[in-house]
Parts: sequence; structure tokens; C-alpha cells
Amino acid sequence: MLRIDQLYKSYGQVVALDGCTFEVTPGRMLGFLGPNGAGKTTAMRSVFGLVTPDSGSVTWNGQRIDDDLRARFGYMPEQRGLYPKMKARDQLAYYGRIHGMSKSDAFDSATGWLEMLGLEERADDPVEQLSHGNQQRVQLSAALVHDPEVLVLDEPFSGLDPIGASTMSDVLRRETAKGKAVVFSSHQLDLVEDLCEDVAVVHQGRIVMSGVVKALKDASPIRRLELEMDGPADRILGHLDGVRSASVVDGRHVLLIDAATDVRRVLAEAESAGTVRHFIYTTPSLTDLFKEAVA
Repeated sequence: MLRIDQLYKSYGQVVALDGCTFEVTPGRMLGFLGPNGAGKTTAMRSVFGLVTPDSGSVTWNGQRIDDDLRARFGYMPEQRGLYPKMKARDQLAYYGRIHGMSKSDAFDSATGWLEMLGLEERADDPVEQLSHGNQQRVQLSAALVHDPEVLVLDEPFSGLDPIGASTMSDVLRRETAKGKAVVFSSHQLDLVEDLCEDVAVVHQGRIVMSGVVKALKDASPIRRLELEMDGPADRILGHLDGVRSASVVDGRHVLLIDAATDVRRVLAEAESAGTVRHFIYTTPSLTDLFKEAVA
């Protein structure tokens, strides 16, 4: 288990981490979420010794992480750490050698990952000649080439088109199924909800929500009501007792209501305001929970 425990880090008067604590379990995927500047990148860099916390610890299976342990980890930084003029396959093989692989094993692994990610025809091209999305795939391959036990990925879906995002998702699912501990940060909360069993939300350097996604949704004091209907219902329903917010999203009226609220009363008010064609009453989305946590 990767454990980040009570990390504190300040830069002068700016507090980047304020007791940040969470765990990443082997065979599970954790989404590490937070607003810009919340401390996500600082926490991730602490795992690799790129940031030295003022206090706290980072451990893997109870052991403090040293250089030998880090060699068994894979890291994908938000800002690419690739050599732009170096060929993609040569670069991946180089990273494999850094992590202790033989020359032949590193070359074979580099070739395999480029094929897996649809870049076999660009293997001998310099990285600077690749598109933004393809450079992102090479960066992921660099994190995976040495078959690490832990994957720490900072915004891996940034700049990917839908096909690239789907490929990235498939790779992460396969790696997690192999028993690897996977943590990644992202602002794409729908994608995180689809991929991750676990989530940790950091805000102003502190973890403000963490746990199993399904359990957090079930235990939430709010529920989500989506209505397809005619009429300006959001203006009427938004003033009802128990309704926390009302908005229109893609033509649907979306209400967040207290879980104890009688939804039949809300539906009756909606029907008085217009024709209700369809409704969904369910637990809140991860986006709803995130907004509540960082409000």
C-alpha cells in the first residue's frame, strides 16, 4: 500500500500541503482530485523525492521510500519530461535501462508499449514531431516501460481526444487488474467516476473527502433529481424547501435536494409547472460531491 501520511509543505507564506493523508491500495485505482493549486502535484512529487515535505512521510507497504523502491514506481508528470529530439522508442528504452532493465528487455518493452498505444509507425520519429496527444502516450509509456508496481500519473488525460482517452482508460484498467496501485489526478470528474473505485479530494492542502466512490455517494445527505419537462421549472423548484440548487444542463432540469426531502412533493410541483416527460432520482454524481466538498 502507498501511504501519504500527514504531509506538510510550505513555500514561504504559501501552504501547499496541510496534513495531507491518503492511501492507494494495490489492485485499485484512486482518483486524486482538487481545484487548481490545491496541492495535488506537490503531493505526487513528494512520492518521488522531487519535493521534500517539511514533515510527514510517504511509505510503500510500511517502508519509507528510497531510491531502490522508487525504481519500482512509474511517474507521469503533468509537464512532460521527454527529450524532444530523441526518437520515441530509443527514449523509452533509455528510461527502461535507467530502471535496471537489460538493453534487450528495455527495447522489447518499449516496442510493445508503442504498439499497444498505436504508435508503432512513429517509433523512430523524434518526440517533437509527434502531436500533443501522441506525446502524452509516449509519456505514459515511459511510466510503464519497466513494469512498475505503483503508477502515479499527474493529469494523464490532459489534451487527449476521445479515442486517446479511451485507450488510456483501457491501459489503466489492465494495469490495475494486474494488482498495481494506480493513482492519477484529473479535472475530468465524469471520467474519474467511471474509472476509479476510490477517490481523495484535496483542498487548500487538506484532504476534505476520501473513500470508496460508491459508498460516498450512498452516504451523501443529498440526492440528484433530473427532469425532462416543459416550462421554467428550475425557477419554481429552486425555492422549495429541501432543494439546495436547481439548474438547467443540456435541456434537463437538475436539482440537488436533501435526501430526507419527499421527492413526490417536488415532482408534484414540477407537474404543476409543466409537463414532466421523464425523471431520474439517484445518488449525487462525483461532480456534485466534489462541489460540496470544496465549497
